[in-house]
Amino acid sequence: MIKIVATNRKALRDYQILETLEAGIELKGSEVKSIRAGNINISDSFARIENGEVFLYNSHIASLPEAGYFKVEPNRVRKLLLHRKQIDKLYQSLNQRGFTLVPLKVYFNERGLAKVELALCRGKKLYDIRQKIKEKEAELKLRRTLKNIRKR
Repeated sequence: MIKIVATNRKALRDYQILETLEAGIELKGSEVKSIRAGNINISDSFARIENGEVFLYNSHIASLPEAGYFKVEPNRVRKLLLHRKQIDKLYQSLNQRGFTLVPLKVYFNERGLAKVELALCRGKKLYDIRQKIKEKEAELKLRRTLKNIRKR
């Protein structure tokens, strides 16, 4: 059973998702406990490939008061664990213009390991975002009118 801890709804709104993959995340002991408690925010985070390794930036994992002197910096850069072939494929894709690596969700898999679902995305234009909002509002208005007609 997978336990989803955090989702990145902002990424679903602002990016067109082309491909997703699962990556492990390198954590310290107190960070794992903090994630299990749900103290993680990935709304502004992104991933980058540096020196053949993938790193996660701007992910905030709040430190627990019980951690004592094992506390780590909440916004530190965290290494993501992927196979070499996956990293090479991502590197080739990211060299194309306009692609970004964005985490969609953080969860614990069946074995209890913390995983990150990464997505290869292309940013939406502002007019695409506005068009999507208009479509959703029109659909909501249609549902409301149909519901009111059925009540009569």
